[in-house]
Amino acid sequence: MLVRLYDLPDFPSEAKVAAAGVTVRRALPPERHFVTAWVGAKFNNYWVSEVEMAMSQHPVTCWIAVRGNDLLGFACHDASMKGFFGPTGVGEAARGQGIGEALLIATLRGMREAGYGYAVIGDPGPVEFYQRRLDALEIPKSSPGIYGGMLAEPNPE
Repeated sequence: MLVRLYDLPDFPSEAKVAAAGVTVRRALPPERHFVTAWVGAKFNNYWVSEVEMAMSQHPVTCWIAVRGNDLLGFACHDASMKGFFGPTGVGEAARGQGIGEALLIATLRGMREAGYGYAVIGDPGPVEFYQRRLDALEIPKSSPGIYGGMLAEPNPE
């Protein structure tokens, strides 16, 4: 999907999550192992690899949502390809509170501040969400895109 970064909408979720004590911010390099361990426990090894890449950039291209010392979610850009948004995820217990949307907009604003005019969402899960929230456009013939032919988790047998 393709997202215009030069006219991002306002999202009420930003104020909502802030009022609930959630901070959305750029991750810090010393937090790398905490963030990657959390992503590995909650999601998958592919995303761990992408988060490691985002955490290796300078500046870091991974945003996190935290409440106190609890990590609630993350979102990255420039992890698999330059100009790509994702991966992104929110822990199961924190879903439905606007945290994912707040991470999305913070990351897209970070991309705009880095000089991008557009963002690519390479493997969008909830297509309708991105269309509704961002007026994102589907890119024809882009599945599986860059992810075609990736190595799979080894079979233990």
